[in-house]
Formats: sequence, C-alpha cells, structure tokens
Amino acid sequence: MGYKLTYPSGTATAMLINSFHTNTGAELARNQVGRLGKYLSISFCWSCFKWFFSGIGDACGFDNFPTLGLTLFKNTFYFDFSPTYVGCGLICPHIVNCSVLFGAIISWGILWPLISQRAGDWYPADLGSNDFKGLYGYKVFIAISLILGDGLYNLIKIVSISVTEIFRNSSMENNIPLVMEVIGGESSRLELEKKKRDEVFLKDRIPFWFAGSGYVALAAISTATMPIIFPPLKWYLVLCSYLIAPALAFCNSYGTGLTDWSLASTYGKIGLFIIASLVGSNGGVVAGLAACGVMMSIVSTAADLMQDFKTGYLTLSSAKSMFVSQLVGTAMGCIIAPLTFWMYWNAFDIGSPESPYKAPYAVIYREMAILGIEGFSELPKHCLALCCGFFVAALAINLLKDVTPAKVSQFIPIPMAMAVPFYIGAYFAIDMFVGTVILFVWEKINKKDADDFAGAVASGLICGDGIWTIPSAILSIFRINPPICMYFGPSVRT
Repeated sequence: MGYKLTYPSGTATAMLINSFHTNTGAELARNQVGRLGKYLSISFCWSCFKWFFSGIGDACGFDNFPTLGLTLFKNTFYFDFSPTYVGCGLICPHIVNCSVLFGAIISWGILWPLISQRAGDWYPADLGSNDFKGLYGYKVFIAISLILGDGLYNLIKIVSISVTEIFRNSSMENNIPLVMEVIGGESSRLELEKKKRDEVFLKDRIPFWFAGSGYVALAAISTATMPIIFPPLKWYLVLCSYLIAPALAFCNSYGTGLTDWSLASTYGKIGLFIIASLVGSNGGVVAGLAACGVMMSIVSTAADLMQDFKTGYLTLSSAKSMFVSQLVGTAMGCIIAPLTFWMYWNAFDIGSPESPYKAPYAVIYREMAILGIEGFSELPKHCLALCCGFFVAALAINLLKDVTPAKVSQFIPIPMAMAVPFYIGAYFAIDMFVGTVILFVWEKINKKDADDFAGAVASGLICGDGIWTIPSAILSIFRINPPICMYFGPSVRT
C-alpha cells in the first residue's frame, strides 16, 4: 500500500468485478456467460467428433490433417483444428501470436531443415529422434538459450526498475513537506474512497507473527520431508532455498506490481543450475529440479497472492478472507492435482515428442539440470555456438524493444514466445495465428463486440476442449479405442 504498486492484472480483475455490480455490467456479464456456454458446447462436441477419427496411435485424425500440404506437414506446418490453441490465439495479444509463428518459421521452416542436412557431419545420422546428441539436442538447447536470454534480460530490467522505484519512493517520503490541503469535489470523493478501501483492507490484516511463524513451520516441514522424498536434495540445501526465497519473492512481487510480469521461472532456473552443479552427477538432476520447484512455488505464489490482494483492496474485500480462500484452494489443489496427473499419466503418453501432451517444459528443465552438471561437453557439434548466438539475439531483441519508439517496438517479436515452437512444433503456432486473425477481423468489423466477448469465446473454446480430455482419458484407461483412423498420405500410382 505504501508503494502504491499498480498490479495491472489484479487491477483489471477488480475493475471487471466492480463492473458486474452495475446494471450495464450485469447485462454484459449475462451475455458473456451465454457466449461462453455456447462455444464451450461447440468445442466439446467438436473434440468428441474428432475423437472418432483419431484411431490408434498418433498418425490419425484431424490432429494430423495436412492442411498446407504433405511437405509442410512433415515440418509440422499444418492446422490441427484444435479449439484450445485457437482460443489461446483469441486471448493472447497479436504480437505474442505473431512471435510464436515467427519462431516456428525460423526453427521448423529454416533452421531444423538446414541442420538435418548436416546429419553425419555435425551429429551421427543413425541417432533416434529423441537423442539429445542429435537434432533433438539442437531443438531443446536453442529453445533454452532463447528462454534464458529473455529471462535474464527481464530479470535485470525489473530488478533495476524495482530498486530505482524503492529509492525514489523513499526519497519522496523523506522530502515531502507537511502541509494542510483542502480537498473538494472529485478529489474529495476519491480520497474518501481510498480511505474506505484502506480501512476495510487493514481491518482484517494478517498479523506479522502469524505470517512469519507459518513460513518457519512450512520451512521446517519441507526441510525434514523433502530429503526423504528426494534423497539427493540434502536438508541444508532445502533450508538455504527457504532462507533465500523471501528476498527473491519480494523482488518478484515488486516487479510484478510494476510490470505485470512474474519472473518466477527465471528465479527457479537460477536455483536449478546452482543446486544441480553443487550436488553433481550423483543425483544432481533430481536435486536441481526439486529445488527449482521449491523456489518457483514460493516466488510465484507471493506474486500471485499480491495480485489477489490488489484485487481485494479495490473491491473492498477482506484480506483475511482472501488469504483463507487461498489456503482452501491450495489444500484442494494438493488433492486434485495429483489425481489429475495420475489420470493423464495412465491415459496418455506424457512427455513423448509424438504425444499430444509433450510436456515441453519438463524436458527443457531436465536438460537444464543435466547441463548444470555435465557442462557443454555433451552438446552436439556447433550447438553451443548456436545457443550463444540465440542467447545474444534474445538480449538484443529485448533491448531493441525498450529503446525504440512504441510505434516500432509493438512489431518487434518476443523471444520467450518465439522459443516455444522451437521444441514443440509449428502446428500450434498455426492454430494460434488463426485465432489472432479471427480476432483481428472481428475487431475491424465490431471492436466493441470483440472487446466484450473475445475472452468469453476463447474461454469457451479452451474449456470445452479441456473438458473433453476427461471422458477421453476415461475411455483410454478402459482401453476403448476410436473406431476410425483418418490418415493422409501421398497418392501412389498403381
């Protein structure tokens, strides 16, 4: 409250909630819910329809429809009729969707075909598709270099902004003269609203001793139990993580309040590299990943909670009630998340490059841990040079975005978004680009309608497709396979 951080997402959520309590807002909310339900039903039915043609294996159905031709299909350039990714394209800003497509063109359209021609020279030609000493290694580590470059730049940038703002606010507080000001009209109303918000929010504030003792208790439990679950992760490493995490959580929360950008994953990667290198080859991967999970959970939760507190502050909600709700949600997540993971793990081939659920960041983080242990000696030929080039490119692109005028920087791609298709493939970039084209045309035809309902339509598409995965997983668990395999291949002259 003292720093008056904006927390843009929390503020936007609060404005949306407050708007529901007006006549116009209530009517809009009803229409949005109706639109969401409509497209949720369409998405669910479409996903169900697709299932009947998906056959056995990963080569059948609309998910493998060569919409742009078989040649481009081999390089993963095709539209797979996924409501989820089209919905993501409707929600994400145009620059994000275009950045993803740009990354797909660079990687799957140019880079990987060129590197694959060097098979037998840069890497052994007889390696499997999932061998990190081959083309797969280039895909993963170049994506990692882009992510690290983007994360490092934004970490330095946001920490610098945060430190500057802290010193500036401190200086202003010390130099503000004590004067009496007579406030009237609109200023008086705003001041009264602020006073009311402060009063409501602080009335149920959480005592410092409770927060401190709770953190100490959680740290003690984790320090005792995590080495039992993950033996390579020693107790003193867990304790060090908990000692360092509050400072990082403050930095991340402050940066999120200023920029709406949480860098929890970047802090997690730093912890991953440090712990993995300290433990070494005898369990360093497991220890690094576990420590990364601890660090990310603490740092991310702090920023998310502050966003929610900002929403509560602006909606005159009790801070204590919001915190209790968070605890209830966390407790539910501790039960629901493992059950959901178990269902997916048993129903689908999680983590396989040929699976619909590739879990790309699981692979990327694991390889980061391996890199922290083994160094760069295990990388294929010229991979390190390419990684360095893309790392520097990520830094340069971010710097260019910050130094150029807004009318130019809005067209400069985002390295983090570019990195995702490097590993996953170009197909989801096509889907998201279709979504962004739909939104662009919609905005041109009726901008107000697009602003009001694009989020609801996108949410419906995503939720409908997501809900279908539950019956799909159940059918898979009971070994009930789709009856038809719709497959496309080149015509053969007989």
